[in-house]
Amino acid sequence: MHPIERVAVVGAGNMGSGIAQKSAQEGFMVQMIDREKGFVDRGIKTIMSFLDEAVERRILSDSDSKSTLSRVSGAVGVDSIDGQTDLVIEAVFEDLEVKRSVLQGLSSSCSEKTIIATNTSSLSVEQLSLMSDRPDRFIGLHFFYHPAKNRLVEVIPSSSTSDSSIKAVVQYCRAMGKVVIVCKDRPGFVVNRFFVPWLNEACILYDEGIGTPAQIDAIARDSFGIGMGPFALMNLTGPSIALHSTDYLATQLDTDRFSGAGCLRKLVEEGREWDLSGSEECEQESSEVIRRRLFGTVFCVSSQIVEEGICSMEDVDRGAKVGLRWVKGPFEMANSIGVDLASKLASEYASLASIESPTLLTKQGSEPFKFDFFDLNLNGEVATITFNRPEAMNALNVE
Repeated sequence: MHPIERVAVVGAGNMGSGIAQKSAQEGFMVQMIDREKGFVDRGIKTIMSFLDEAVERRILSDSDSKSTLSRVSGAVGVDSIDGQTDLVIEAVFEDLEVKRSVLQGLSSSCSEKTIIATNTSSLSVEQLSLMSDRPDRFIGLHFFYHPAKNRLVEVIPSSSTSDSSIKAVVQYCRAMGKVVIVCKDRPGFVVNRFFVPWLNEACILYDEGIGTPAQIDAIARDSFGIGMGPFALMNLTGPSIALHSTDYLATQLDTDRFSGAGCLRKLVEEGREWDLSGSEECEQESSEVIRRRLFGTVFCVSSQIVEEGICSMEDVDRGAKVGLRWVKGPFEMANSIGVDLASKLASEYASLASIESPTLLTKQGSEPFKFDFFDLNLNGEVATITFNRPEAMNALNVE
């Protein structure tokens, strides 16, 4: 396996510039490509701004900042990609036809050895791989915003991705200090599969008049031990992104419950953000409904993820804690409130959503889940054991 040393990022927007910045910070030589010089220049300025902030906050030294910037070069058009590039990351707009156009250009612009990755939060990697001339060296990546700060990345192979390509890309991600979840190519992958329905369920609760955005956020913060509730998070990342993501899941999974709530659709049409003003106090009965529904959504969909073999329950929890910065993952929360109660809440949500209730929780009964933080990999006569508990700095103690 040839290690990745030179990287090109196609797309100089917020995600692309962030991926380029983090790669350069960790010693990779990076080209940042876009279709116009103005876009490239803006991407470079974005990187400079983040590096200046890091220096100001004493996260990086001035020399580290300058060294990082020296490893980033800009170029216009995919024809400009260096022939020695090991990995090209396509990070353009989340649109199938836009990505098709870029991938077709990359087929003729990249050397035969180059691995091509698509950065996507929702699109089918399998479908995108068919647009490439090298399905064995094609892979999906889902970086979380902001890529230079958020430590999580989901790695999504297609059915044709070679083992050597997977290993090379995982090694690259880990060299950047990322926590890597390798998962199956299913709609929403891991984190967005349960997180997006959770956001939409909060909107449905508002549509039904059970609580205001301020009240629902307050209950979510208290219940999940998080700093921002669903409505504040949507304001941060953009309500239109939430609507696009939840509608996509609804279509791909044939689940009407995931279709964007009416209030969310109206908000996006009017170009507004959620109004989080007003009292956060809520009647006890309404508070309990909100709590049960939000928990039920997460328990139900997280169980589906494991049952479908997308990833392990340890990886689901890891994704929640590292990618979303939740204090506990879904299955750890189930242990905290009692697995039998978590099972009941999941069944309640499944009934509301008209989907099959997952059996993972019901089979567990009242027994707490046990987690395995050791990853064992057998390769012939060689066994590799990796302690995989990055959210706790790989600490050996349980508490």
